[in-house]
Amino acid sequence: MSDPAEPAPEPAPTAEEGLHPDEGETTDEVTVHEDGVELERTIGLGGGISIGVGTMVGAGIFVFPGLAAGEAGPAAALSFAIGAVIALLVALPTSELATAMPRSGGGYYFVSRGMGAAFGAVVGLSLWLGLVFASAFYLVGFGQYAVAALTEVGVSVGGVGPVTPLALLFGVLLTAISLTGTENAAKVQNAVVGLLVVVLLVFLGFGVLDAVGVFGSESAPEQFLPYGSFPVLTTAALVFTSYLGFAQVATVAGEIKSPSRNLPLAMVGSVVAVGTLYVVTIFVATSALGSARLATLGETAIVAVARDLLGNAGAIAILLAGLLATLSSANASILSSSRALYALSRDALVPRRASEINLRWGTPHVALVLAGGPVLLLVALGRVAVLAEVASFLHLVMYGLTCVALVRLRRSRPEWYDPSFTVPGYPAVPILGALASFGLVAFMQPLSQVVGVSIMIGAAVWYRLYADDVQLRGAL
Repeated sequence: MSDPAEPAPEPAPTAEEGLHPDEGETTDEVTVHEDGVELERTIGLGGGISIGVGTMVGAGIFVFPGLAAGEAGPAAALSFAIGAVIALLVALPTSELATAMPRSGGGYYFVSRGMGAAFGAVVGLSLWLGLVFASAFYLVGFGQYAVAALTEVGVSVGGVGPVTPLALLFGVLLTAISLTGTENAAKVQNAVVGLLVVVLLVFLGFGVLDAVGVFGSESAPEQFLPYGSFPVLTTAALVFTSYLGFAQVATVAGEIKSPSRNLPLAMVGSVVAVGTLYVVTIFVATSALGSARLATLGETAIVAVARDLLGNAGAIAILLAGLLATLSSANASILSSSRALYALSRDALVPRRASEINLRWGTPHVALVLAGGPVLLLVALGRVAVLAEVASFLHLVMYGLTCVALVRLRRSRPEWYDPSFTVPGYPAVPILGALASFGLVAFMQPLSQVVGVSIMIGAAVWYRLYADDVQLRGAL
């Protein structure tokens, strides 16, 4: 596989000279930088799938079932299926780009090499901040589930409860784990996601058997489309935020073993696995309680479903699963956010200090602090729910531009572009992926749209003032 970088001239030009070489060479074992420091490829296929599944599996199961059922009835299952199809339309182009450029940075790296430094800077800075926002949201969710779990087992927390202190504590813990090695973060992710999936499979398996009458009496089926077909599409836009995690696999591509094989399998596999869990969850939930009752329960609907099926033990088990889901999402997002900033720094689009590697642990410690620090600040400030949709806005823009970058690279076909995986159905798949991504942005709240656009404008101003003279190796 060809490297998108040309050999760096000697002496290597500095960012101040307006040229930042895409340093080093990529092998299946390590990413070697010009200064001899390495980011080891320590994440296998299981770890890659864990990052994708662990980031996605939270909201679609622990937040959206009640809200989605209230909007579309049992057809909310179709809304989740539509979301999975759109995610696959983006995951396939992303997989091709990732095998051609298996570098840390994900969507930033692909867009910058396919569309230039200006687009790359906007996408990269937006990705960094979007993941910071999402991490804060997940950590606050973790604190809420922790307090709910303590209350469920009879532990009095008093008043509002220690939501923020718990969120801050685990934010520091996850950042510290990532600082001591990507392999450590991957081990935590694998263990958390593994236990989470086991709990969900047991719960959903029992729920399906209950719905078809193996246990108790068979549920009377509801009308599948009680509100018509249009709410199915608007609900698909609402729940698409549940599918944002697959691209985080590409963000840590520089640390994935055998990237030509594992990157496509991890991204596509995580979308298929999570999409299946979401559809089954809606089927089980609507069969157990009905759409109307689910709608009144809102974000806690799945806990009520578990209590109805399995009693208090089921409710406690799902609260535990909610803890694991929010924890895994926060862990993957902090890791991915640091890699986006690391990639920006290596390209001199932000100060080079952020790409420093800790020689003891082999991790980008400055980038990790610049990812974890703002997360803790947002958690302490509270009111992070709107930031979750802003993160979705920024991700959708990145997804659309990633698909556009693929088309541009295919048309120009530079010598270094040599993917080991190619998108089936080209050019229809990336074009549809871009249109679907940009189209879903229109269904978001005006406040989220305004904040998202403001962040992108701020990123463009940063590029203009700080890095306008930077030229990227391997960029068109």
